[in-house]
Amino acid sequence: MRSIRRQLLIWLLAIVVAGVGAAGWLIYRQALAEANELFDYQLQEIAAALPSEPFAQIFGAHNDADEGIVIQIWSRTGALMYYSHPRAPLAPRAELGFSTERTERGDWRVYGAIVGDNVVQLAQPISVRNRLAANVAWRTLWPLIVLLPFLGLAVWMIVGRGLAPLARVTRALNARRPDALEPLPDRRLPQEVRPLVHALNGLLARLAAALDTQRAFVADAAHELRTPLAAVQIQSQLVARAQDDEARREALADLQAGVTRATRLAEQLLALARAEPEAGAEKAQVDLRTILAECVAAHAPLAERGGVDLGFEDYETSEPAMVRADADALRAMFGNLLDNAVKYTPSGGRIDVTLSLDAGAGAGAGACVRIADSGPGIPEQERARVFDRFYRDESARSRTDVSGSGLGLAIAKRVAQQHGASVELGDAQLGGLLVTVRF
Repeated sequence: MRSIRRQLLIWLLAIVVAGVGAAGWLIYRQALAEANELFDYQLQEIAAALPSEPFAQIFGAHNDADEGIVIQIWSRTGALMYYSHPRAPLAPRAELGFSTERTERGDWRVYGAIVGDNVVQLAQPISVRNRLAANVAWRTLWPLIVLLPFLGLAVWMIVGRGLAPLARVTRALNARRPDALEPLPDRRLPQEVRPLVHALNGLLARLAAALDTQRAFVADAAHELRTPLAAVQIQSQLVARAQDDEARREALADLQAGVTRATRLAEQLLALARAEPEAGAEKAQVDLRTILAECVAAHAPLAERGGVDLGFEDYETSEPAMVRADADALRAMFGNLLDNAVKYTPSGGRIDVTLSLDAGAGAGAGACVRIADSGPGIPEQERARVFDRFYRDESARSRTDVSGSGLGLAIAKRVAQQHGASVELGDAQLGGLLVTVRF
């Protein structure tokens, strides 16, 4: 597992080492330039201090060490009169001014000048100057090199202190109970850690809202399932207590109807759970005409059995009715809307399903689905609340003998929101309810 602390330590020490190395090179170059300037001046001063009058030839008896200054003196006639290091590998000629001479024993800095009646040549190994510059650079840098381990320890401690707020946040999260979703405190936190804590608090808030919604859904579902299941239990007891075939047939019919209602409620609860926006179902391009035709065909037998005229009218345009959606979710939405229309439309009534597209809109853009019936409708003051889960319009219940679960419109609204559509309720020209779904 990668450690931020270790990475920071390695990178910071690498940068420090690189900086020390670059500084050492610059110090060495600067010290070498100063040494060259100093030693060149020294050669000039020694040359100026030598005797200027002619003297007899004197050959030095010094050793042939490489260090130190080598002096050669010639007369005007070119006769060698003095040589401090006879074995020094220098050229037997004098070149006026400063020059660098390469020999088999290294480079030499040579200075030639005319002093009186003599020609003087002084030479010094460049290695002496390089050694001096290297010693100066080393004496300057060795304290920093010695301090590197202490610097690494200080970096380790400082980085650990800087990451301490993250450790506190981690301990606070580990110490929490699974049901503790209160926001984390963001006081005394550095600016770099606050965005992380704010993001965690936002996640906790969304998680708390989702859990509250789930708890409410489970509680409402349990409450709504209790009634049909209790009815099924009572009806099963009536079947067991039936004294004759006629009573048994009636009790079985009631039991079958109760089971159907409980099954329908369970299916709607599952559909509502799948229609949650967080479900994240995969979407694809689907044809609204095909889905509407399938839903109308599926409900046609129910409408025919109830004596209701169910029709689908498609206002054809040149544009395809394609939308990006979850086909199963759209089928659940239109199925619930058609199921409500069929249940609440009395015998001899009519249901019209229409699909239209706004002119000039893109493929599927501006698609509008309208479902109009000739049923009792919904009063205007109740239309805002009928989209709530398990809410039932009391006025409709008083005017019809249909019992519902209060989930059909809630499912339709949730699916519409999931697909960026809207569901509106209005008055149909047929006298009943008009449901409009706009994409």
